[in-house]
Amino acid sequence: MWFSPPRELTTRMMTRLPDRFRIAKRNEWTEANMAGATAEAALEGPCFDASGRLYVVDIPFGRIFRIEQDNWALVAHYDGWPNGLKVASDGTLIAADYRRGLMRIDPSAGTAVPLLGTISSEGFKGVNDLTLHPNGAILFTDQGQTGLHDPTGRVWRFWPDGRLDRLIANAPSPNGLVLNRAKTHLYIAMTRSAQIWVFALRDDAVVNKVQCFSQLPGGSGGPDGLAVDSHDRLFICDPGHGCVWVLDAHGEPCFRIVSCAGRVLTNCALAADGRTLVITDASTQSILACEIPPPAV
Repeated sequence: MWFSPPRELTTRMMTRLPDRFRIAKRNEWTEANMAGATAEAALEGPCFDASGRLYVVDIPFGRIFRIEQDNWALVAHYDGWPNGLKVASDGTLIAADYRRGLMRIDPSAGTAVPLLGTISSEGFKGVNDLTLHPNGAILFTDQGQTGLHDPTGRVWRFWPDGRLDRLIANAPSPNGLVLNRAKTHLYIAMTRSAQIWVFALRDDAVVNKVQCFSQLPGGSGGPDGLAVDSHDRLFICDPGHGCVWVLDAHGEPCFRIVSCAGRVLTNCALAADGRTLVITDASTQSILACEIPPPAV
């Protein structure tokens, strides 16, 4: 990013995964994604329900937690690797699950059922994150193990009537995604190329003029989860640099939010007040928070 250094904001510790939920073991996911290290959990997918309760996922151990202040409750546990998470209009949760595709989770009953597991009987590469459009469509990334060596990651749109549009098919590790405030454009984090792509959405699934909205600094890891606020500022979790970048609607940096805990900031979401950003830190299994100043007049 060729701009003056953005103003630095600090985070505070909001809450941390209680010790009773820290598992400390290895499995297939840790072998592939953590070089075989032991994991206590890997928090991701923060989202709020209509009552202001926060939900997060634990990727390697297939768990969904609900957090109210400092109280953590396990609301679902199933055989999957949930990553992205959103609250649907009916109060259920939709998870982007690397192993199983899109899943619908009922936090009241603790059940998890498949919503979309295949494309014409063929499995996904590895679903990563999702965002919900007001028209009922689910937009989600199919990241798998793609990267600069294999730029074949995909972005899909799943309509309520069951139609499936392949919007992007040449992505170098598509990860987090979010709509702009008007719901007309889609931002996508490309982890391995350290970029944010953006394009206009059309109902007919024709995609053109895909733009590199921002080229982020390289390093050990690229952009992950995304969020947008009411001022169309884009929040970009960057686990490689232990921060969240904040860009305005023109792509110019406003802030750099630094972690008060670990470096692996995986995803973020805005609370109902529109100014408190909550961030999952998968290295310390904590939830961080930051108060975002309004735009300068």
